[in-house]
Amino acid sequence: MPRSYDSLTLEDAKRMLSAAEAKAASLGIAYNIAIVDAGGHLVAFVRQDGALIGSIDLAVDKAVTARIFDKTTSDLAGLAQSGKPLFGIQESNAGKVVIFGGGIPVMFDGSIVGAVGASAGTVEQDIAVAEAAIAALGRLTQSSSRSRSSQEGSKRSTQ
Repeated sequence: MPRSYDSLTLEDAKRMLSAAEAKAASLGIAYNIAIVDAGGHLVAFVRQDGALIGSIDLAVDKAVTARIFDKTTSDLAGLAQSGKPLFGIQESNAGKVVIFGGGIPVMFDGSIVGAVGASAGTVEQDIAVAEAAIAALGRLTQSSSRSRSSQEGSKRSTQ
């Protein structure tokens, strides 16, 4: 029997990309920014003019990594150091796991509904751009007694 789950929508992703692009502009850095849904699949991506080509896959992979492991990529970085519990995790999933900051899961009512990945600057700047994307959702990412499917810009999906 199919089950329902909440996920980011294209409308959510567009709002997130706009905010992330504004943050990138304030930093003076051209960025690659990716948004994935609850299943870890790409919903939207932007490569600002002049953004590093090598950061395209990093942005997408950061978003996917944050979603498939339900952790920020900066948290995974600490857990993946020599002698730590997840040492070597970056070699899993065909080497597409990214273990440095800039990938953040998007939570709603205690469930992960997607993730964002940003790449082009320092780790701190990448995190700031990703956080700006999440902040654009405002009340949607806060705990609420209402169902996400009843709020504007959300959808109920089946799997």
